[in-house]
Amino acid sequence: MDNQPGQPRQHQDKASQGILFILIAMFFISINDMLIKQLSGSYPLHEMVFVRSAIGIVFSIAILQFEGGFRMLRTDKPGLHILRGLFIVVANMSFFAALAVMPLADATALFFVAPLLITVLSIPFLGEKVGPRRLLAVVVGFAGVIVMLRPGRLDGETTTGQLIQLLPVIGAFAYACMQILTRRLGISSTASAMAIYIQFTFLAVSIIFWLIAGDGRFVEGLENKSAIFLLRAWTWPADGDWPWFILLGLSSAFIGYSLSQAYRSADAATIAPFEYVALPMSIMWGWVIFGELPDGWVAVGIALIGGSGLYVFLREKQRSRPVASRRPNRRY
Repeated sequence: MDNQPGQPRQHQDKASQGILFILIAMFFISINDMLIKQLSGSYPLHEMVFVRSAIGIVFSIAILQFEGGFRMLRTDKPGLHILRGLFIVVANMSFFAALAVMPLADATALFFVAPLLITVLSIPFLGEKVGPRRLLAVVVGFAGVIVMLRPGRLDGETTTGQLIQLLPVIGAFAYACMQILTRRLGISSTASAMAIYIQFTFLAVSIIFWLIAGDGRFVEGLENKSAIFLLRAWTWPADGDWPWFILLGLSSAFIGYSLSQAYRSADAATIAPFEYVALPMSIMWGWVIFGELPDGWVAVGIALIGGSGLYVFLREKQRSRPVASRRPNRRY
């Protein structure tokens, strides 16, 4: 093939582009999580999701114009786009519900089983090659999750406390499934189009929540903060809170676009380890805004999870070849 000599350079450029976009996404995700936690004591989750998605979709549509306009929204796989949107809704709802109770760094660290799941799921669903050493690193990462999920760490020994611990892990699985679908759909869909599909899904789900529970009738008698956060009545944001809602919307637009672009640009197993940059970001926001610092067990779990992810990347850099098999004819 005439273009073979240029393929390594092209691969390097695509990988660098994917890494840049995932770093941008992680920064805005850390901002988003901090704001959600900060506002969780006053507003219901579905209201925040609605406002941020309504604002975010405006910016996503503006970006879409630079990628070809509204015609780029056409798709022959509407079912997969809907499924992808529902996966990210489950991921967000689970994780944000945990934020109402758990420290920011703890919830974020538990959610970071997601990149490990992406690496594993990329084998059967994307045909990517993952060697035994990387699989061992994934096992170490899961061990870190188990360390952090030790029984009774939240709310004494209650079942509720243990279920809350599982919420970020449930969200992580849904998020991993969403990213696998991103790689499938990225063959024919632009990043901004996929971001808009997700924003519409968020809007639809939040409106359904409002119709069912928007008056707060299901909150009476509840004591669990996560449940209250999900079912609290809608209230008009205070004047001083509007800047935070607008920032949520901006973050949502950047997150949706950057995540989609990252996983369209490079192999899932290449991009996933760089999501771990959100761990130190969450620790920083937890300390600066909420006065939270991880305890010893959480620190050990973070070290195991983050270390396993970094090893996956460094191992492949040492071998100086793509992290996973590539199919140039399936690239956008």
